Amino acid sequence: MTLGEEGPAIVLVAPQLGENIGTAARAMLNFGLTDLRLVSPRDGWPNSRSVAASAGADIVIDNVRVFETTADAVADLDYVLATTARPRDMVKLVYTPDRAAARLREAFAGGGKAGVLFGPERTGLHNDDVALADAVLTVPLNPAFSSLNLAQAVLLMSYEWHKAADRTEAETLEMREGRLATKEELLMFYAHLERELDAHGFFRTDDKRPGMVRSIRNLFGRASMTEQEVRTFRGIVASLVRTVPKGNGPEEG
Repeated sequence: MTLGEEGPAIVLVAPQLGENIGTAARAMLNFGLTDLRLVSPRDGWPNSRSVAASAGADIVIDNVRVFETTADAVADLDYVLATTARPRDMVKLVYTPDRAAARLREAFAGGGKAGVLFGPERTGLHNDDVALADAVLTVPLNPAFSSLNLAQAVLLMSYEWHKAADRTEAETLEMREGRLATKEELLMFYAHLERELDAHGFFRTDDKRPGMVRSIRNLFGRASMTEQEVRTFRGIVASLVRTVPKGNGPEEG
């Protein structure tokens, strides 16, 4: 996601501390969200402590909109989620964060606008606020300690929103220079190593040799060696061969 791409509104209902608003704004911008709405912030708005705590998330802070009621804050939205524990006094769909993010994406894909409600730090959302939502978002936490601060909750949901459309590879190998060794280079290294192991008596019995060769190749194969690393290992083998007399190799394991 890049700045300017449409995303869900983050609605903070009666936030108490300016610092929490600022850190929530910072969490939002980490994942490209910029639509921050405040409902009756306790210390008013603007708030200098929010600016300092936002750590440069100016595009979020500068465009904050303030509303008197939660109903006003969500009036232009088509789909709203409320972050809270499971509601006891009303029938509501309850989503985990990843499913909630998928539903938000579906809402936007259909041309609508969506938002997520977060309640006051101490008390959470009032039932009247939850009643305005289409569904509830509940985070499965340690039941013995399930307390999240406001910025943590916003960060978690912002991340799930971003992840739902992110295509970053789950695993990559970063190399400053060079490239991964080709199969041909690896095979030449294996042949070099195995030839010298044969010559120095490492493989004591013919029946065990195939299994030991496979183990050695699997070991180096898991290392994802670069072409430079292959050259280095071939140099190591050549150096050892020059200094170890034949027949004095290690005993078979």
